[in-house]
Amino acid sequence: MKPIAIGADDAAFEFRNSIVEYLNNQCIEIIDYSSDKQSHNPLYPDVAHAVACSIKAGKHERGILICGTGIGVAIAANKVPGIRAAQCHDIFSAERARKSNNAQIMTMGARVIGIELAKKLVQAWLQSEFEGGGSTPKVERINYYDELYSK
Repeated sequence: MKPIAIGADDAAFEFRNSIVEYLNNQCIEIIDYSSDKQSHNPLYPDVAHAVACSIKAGKHERGILICGTGIGVAIAANKVPGIRAAQCHDIFSAERARKSNNAQIMTMGARVIGIELAKKLVQAWLQSEFEGGGSTPKVERINYYDELYSK
């Protein structure tokens, strides 16, 4: 597996550190697109864009984005054609993001869920794979609209 891309804004800096530590303990390689809180704090759309573009370019297969709610980074990442970012705040949604929607990016909100739940969400999302089946035409239609509006 390619390294996992991760990115967070200043609202999620400590939360991101806990997720990075969790992934390191699982021997999962990551590339961090966050900035050091002690330097400058980029806007979350810039972090989300960097992670989404790195996935689109094939540097990573999956990414994790964290902001205060998880909403802003999901919206920003989904602006990159071909990217499917899903906000995950429960295990079922984390699994379905991969199994049904083939989401390459999961997003979480540091201000709305606890870190122990976040670790479970990351685990569920990383262990899930796209199942195809009845979801395939839906994902294909999403891809169609991506292509239609990216021209």
